[in-house]
Amino acid sequence: MWTLAGQGCWRRCALAAWATRAARRGLPAPRPAPTRGAAAESKAPDRSYSSADRKEKIDMSRFPVENTRNFSIIAHVDHGKSTLADRLLELTGAIDKTKNNKQVLDKLQVERERGITVKAQTASLFYDYEGKQYLLNLIDTPGHVDFSYEVSRSLSACQGVLLVVDANEGIQAQTVANFFLAFEAQLSVIPVINKIDLKNADPERVEKQIEKVFDIPSDECIKISAKLGTNVESVLQAVIKRIPPPKVHRKNPLRALVFDSTFDQYRGVIANVALFDGVVSKGDKIVSAHTQKTYEVNEVGVLNPNEQPTHKLYAGQVGYLIAGMKDVTEAQIGDTLYLHKQPVEPLPGFKSAKPMVFAGMYPIDQSEYNNLKSAIEKLTLNDSSVTVHRDSSLALGAGWRLGFLGLLHMEVFNQRLEQEYNASVILTTPTVPYKAVLSSAKLIKEYREKEITIINPAQFPDKSKVTEYLEPIVLGTIITPDEYTGKIMMLCQARRAVQKNMMYIDQNRIMLKYLFPLNEIVVDFYDSLKSLSSGYASFDYEDAGYQTAELVKMDILLNGNIVEELVTVVHKDKAYSAGKAICERLKDSLPRQLFEIAIQAALGSKIIARETNLIFVTESNICDETWTTWKYMGKTPSKGSILFTTHNSYSLLLSVKLLTS
Repeated sequence: MWTLAGQGCWRRCALAAWATRAARRGLPAPRPAPTRGAAAESKAPDRSYSSADRKEKIDMSRFPVENTRNFSIIAHVDHGKSTLADRLLELTGAIDKTKNNKQVLDKLQVERERGITVKAQTASLFYDYEGKQYLLNLIDTPGHVDFSYEVSRSLSACQGVLLVVDANEGIQAQTVANFFLAFEAQLSVIPVINKIDLKNADPERVEKQIEKVFDIPSDECIKISAKLGTNVESVLQAVIKRIPPPKVHRKNPLRALVFDSTFDQYRGVIANVALFDGVVSKGDKIVSAHTQKTYEVNEVGVLNPNEQPTHKLYAGQVGYLIAGMKDVTEAQIGDTLYLHKQPVEPLPGFKSAKPMVFAGMYPIDQSEYNNLKSAIEKLTLNDSSVTVHRDSSLALGAGWRLGFLGLLHMEVFNQRLEQEYNASVILTTPTVPYKAVLSSAKLIKEYREKEITIINPAQFPDKSKVTEYLEPIVLGTIITPDEYTGKIMMLCQARRAVQKNMMYIDQNRIMLKYLFPLNEIVVDFYDSLKSLSSGYASFDYEDAGYQTAELVKMDILLNGNIVEELVTVVHKDKAYSAGKAICERLKDSLPRQLFEIAIQAALGSKIIARETNLIFVTESNICDETWTTWKYMGKTPSKGSILFTTHNSYSLLLSVKLLTS
């Protein structure tokens, strides 16, 4: 007992002495070893208490502007962004080198389950190079097209990017899209060719692709293996040499941009900020340019990658700020924070995200409405690209109409609601936003605008009220091996796409550009594309406005009653096939009843498709005539048999089929 206590005491004294020396140098001290009781808890990262556990603070004044670099990692899905981020954290000492370092910055449960990055995450790295200590602020970004808004927001806090490309797959669709996001923001681009350790890797071919598509000289490419750590240190050196320091002024009044935020139930809103001017420290009174409310700063710090409190944050640095914001509506992403009584011109902020997909969301039990409302508010604080409109349904009750950037975005949002807030919801069929140009002055006065946007198909106006309908279109980019080009072009034509461009990026790969109606690609186009190309094709799209289209509202009727939740908007040429498909799916999905259910698809008063649900046969619902016919055929119906019905009793008697158990 005495020996163990002595060892513990010696370790505490040694740690205290180390922490004192580290504080003088302005570096973070190591974490004390967890006790047995805390060992189990230490396995799962707890962001809520990480800063409270560390009392020592870093002196950020030791990093002048010229020794600061802010950069992001951008790439296509699964090209190794998070793996590279893990190696950079290890090289700079932010995390220990262990075999368990996989997706360290991917903190959400949904990210680890799906193996993708959903939220951009920040980490401040301290790196010694040529006798100087540098502060490198890294932002790891998502790679899927549905989360491109996260990428564009992250780039606003950076001066350069690492463009990671897979040495085996080469340039993909999202690689092109992310490059042009960085190019439009006038950022320095460092191409990094990853996975050179793979058997089929061909970095020389990828170098030529980068030079042809992006006009970046091949000698500027850095070849690495993030998994093995090969040549990763040259990436850090390239960041220092090729990315310029931020252009800021520390003597000017404070101007801080809120580029992300999360909600903590104990500490309120935690805002991720990039300082463009001035200094902020604990105790300062700050004002939100959006709400004009005043707050007192409780804590400032950097993410390393967990929260590490500091004395101050200076212009050019990226960190977090807690100021007692208790309401989720108070922290708007894109907001500008400034010191009380020192007003400044607000920063431009961000262009608001444009939803591509809308779906209705309702609580399974209406008694859970307020809990779900609170959960959606907190989650939209962390994911500001989701738009929320209140909605109600006769069958489902009160709910919301939510706008998402894509189907994966919708699935991830729903999964986060379940995992983080234990909320179970009903989601309706996703639709796209249409527009209608009104025909009369009376209607224009009623709606207060000539061109209205329809996000709920049930509110689609009749043709007599409008001069034309408009549907959203997107410019899609497909990169595929040339052997699949014919099949893919046929698929695009079947989806009413118009070809705009075709270019070979090397001897075997081709880049196609098409204008697609958004409604044609939003549900199953990506799956069809992957199936046709054996998984080799990649797809990305960007908004391209609206175009005139012949659209019709298709009602789904059950026994003559319109079901509002199943109403959909389709192109006139595809109304019959879409209606027939929906009726067939409903026939398979609806439970059989003791009576016939007519499932119909209708355009106005015209029925275009019909299916009839099967009758579930019991001893009590078999009519005498049918029973006599079966007895004549030498068969006895059993409970649970299926009776296929037709429209008159004569054909019924001739076409009876009995499935006995």
